[in-house]
Amino acid sequence: MLLPRKETPDLTLPLLGGGQFKLSEEKNALGTILCFYRGRHCPICISYLKELTRMLPEFQELGVDAVAISSDTAERAESMLEAVGGEGLRYAYDLPLATAREDWDLFISEGRGKTSIGIEEPPMFSEPGLFLINTGRTLYYKSIQTMPFTRPHFSELLGAVKAAINKNYPARGEYTGPL
Repeated sequence: MLLPRKETPDLTLPLLGGGQFKLSEEKNALGTILCFYRGRHCPICISYLKELTRMLPEFQELGVDAVAISSDTAERAESMLEAVGGEGLRYAYDLPLATAREDWDLFISEGRGKTSIGIEEPPMFSEPGLFLINTGRTLYYKSIQTMPFTRPHFSELLGAVKAAINKNYPARGEYTGPL
């Protein structure tokens, strides 16, 4: 289980447009948002990534960058980028499902055919997760879902980042001792 204030696993994945995303090499002043999305088949993911793309410059002004991550192939990730539009958000793909579950605590689902937008779900894929990783690769925030609904709003996360900066607010939920 990932714990706040503890180092996260490293994560290295190919990026659309070439190169690799490597979490341990991120050089942002405050950290990196890892936005794990279900895949090209998910209409809610499209809306969610549009919101992140729109708000990304505000996060970047605070020293936070972001990457959208899925187990999709390069072709499906490219199709997602086209569906979302906009610029600036990096897309990593080919996330191994074992890494999704074992390293990032994400839930895994089996495909059930075509979605409401007529795109076939892959045989298996991870459900959404949103993480804010501090510099030094420690966990500041995580939210994981068992299904595509009720994800955290990026406007609320932006407000939380601003408040954390202003109040020097630490990551919470770190206690693991006896109860």
